[in-house]
Amino acid sequence: MPLPENWSQWKDTIDVGRYDARWDALAAAGKNVHGEVDLVAAYSPASVLDGGCGTGRVGIELARRGIAVVGVDPDPDMIAAARSRAPELRWIQCGLEDLAIEERFDVVVLAGNVIPYARERAGVVAGSARHLAPGGRLIAGFTLQVGWPGLDEYDAWCTAAGLAVEDRFATWDREPYTGGGYAVSVSRKPA
Repeated sequence: MPLPENWSQWKDTIDVGRYDARWDALAAAGKNVHGEVDLVAAYSPASVLDGGCGTGRVGIELARRGIAVVGVDPDPDMIAAARSRAPELRWIQCGLEDLAIEERFDVVVLAGNVIPYARERAGVVAGSARHLAPGGRLIAGFTLQVGWPGLDEYDAWCTAAGLAVEDRFATWDREPYTGGGYAVSVSRKPA
């Protein structure tokens, strides 16, 4: 299945081989580049599905902290980069809407505008919900801008997938959401 046009347009602006250099530079300058992992880890999961894992930055850090992780991304170049960075981890080239693995996870994390860049946005939410253990959480952060999904749409997809919004933040650092151009939503599957 071809990747969405908006993803292809964004990807054309980057060099996948050098993509992680900016994160490395920020870390070297003393910046915390693992806000997503900090938030996910606050829920004490034993297992995480890193959806739209890209080059593996989030998944690799989750594993470094002792959390079992599987990464999934439909982009072959991103998966190849993740595999080269951490060949010991499991990386699957597939969209979440089509993912069908037996494992169930305590958390599915969608960092980095996965929802807006997805071809089948409601399908990505449904696929994420299918792979959650009872009581598990879907944690998704994305930019809110014209032409991209709004929170009402996202919440409706979560409801249709059997998830209930548990919390919403303005940042991965858990600042309260009071409106604005970015949101991190935590939705929970019934126990």
